[in-house]
Amino acid sequence: MAARKNPDEQPQAAVRTQEYAAGVGWEVGQTAPDDAYRALDDHSAPTGPVVHTHPGGHARLIVAKGAVVTEGARRELDAADTEQAEG
Repeated sequence: MAARKNPDEQPQAAVRTQEYAAGVGWEVGQTAPDDAYRALDDHSAPTGPVVHTHPGGHARLIVAKGAVVTEGARRELDAADTEQAEG
């Protein structure tokens, strides 16, 4: 065991910052309230809106219920919204 330089010096207590859950929602860092799927066309390209139950056929799970929404998942959700607004 290493000796302290000053025997009267007491070790400092580590202070942990308070951590709060980001809550439930679709923003990055939040917990997804539902599954989010997007159908895939014949060329495996995402198509159609984001749905919360498997659409049948080929589909991609963007984020699962209870998982943390990542930046990549948020980009996919935004891309689907943009395509729906344009089309």
